[in-house]
Amino acid sequence: MVREIRRRARQIAPQVLFACIAGYFAYHAVQGERGLLAYVQLQQQLEQAKAVDQELDAQRGELEQKVKLLRPDSLDPDMLEERAREVLNFTREDEVIVMTGPDGRIEDIRR
Repeated sequence: MVREIRRRARQIAPQVLFACIAGYFAYHAVQGERGLLAYVQLQQQLEQAKAVDQELDAQRGELEQKVKLLRPDSLDPDMLEERAREVLNFTREDEVIVMTGPDGRIEDIRR
């Protein structure tokens, strides 16, 4: 009886060892530091970074357009007036100023 168990154990041992090794590698191929789940997570981060990059490119384009309008060779009178009013804190009497406080509430100040 003991001899039969040893004989079967010798026959099964390589298969069990191979199954354990295969299971180890399969687990780490999915869950590991460089596994499939980590790959999916990196792809999501890449997509988020691309979205942020596109948003920043759009903002940069808008700012470049504003700077272009303020250059002396292509000065836009409306942009100059807007900047002068902002810098000098100047308004006309018939204008309405809408300011937001730190809490986000809109305050209406008439001059």
